[in-house]
Amino acid sequence: MTVEVAQAQFAPYGPYTADCPARLGVDLFGNSWLPVVVFELRNGPQRHSELFTAIGGISQKMLTQTLRRMEQMALLRRQRYAEAPPRVEYELTAAGRDLLVPIDALATWVDRHGAAVTTAMYGDPDD
Repeated sequence: MTVEVAQAQFAPYGPYTADCPARLGVDLFGNSWLPVVVFELRNGPQRHSELFTAIGGISQKMLTQTLRRMEQMALLRRQRYAEAPPRVEYELTAAGRDLLVPIDALATWVDRHGAAVTTAMYGDPDD
């Protein structure tokens, strides 16, 4: 069975060379927490503590680093409110919301093939 995949053109870049813009996508998904944070922010702004509670397995330090990186990349906005105590919320930008498209595509792929990949890697859990 042959599957046709649309290929983006990155002239004058070669595929995945050091200066190719396509590497940004690989870098974004290479940070395992970034897609998780994007997905968690899909329904609107949240505070750091809300994100920490909703995302299992992430440390406070890693969440802070991921949020800072995402802010530097213009994937989210950090809104600080002048209140006592101070309140900070994080919200996806348009670029951050657009990342939900490939995240959803990856989730669809995992739904279709995740069990087979897991079985191939670790064996059948029923054996």
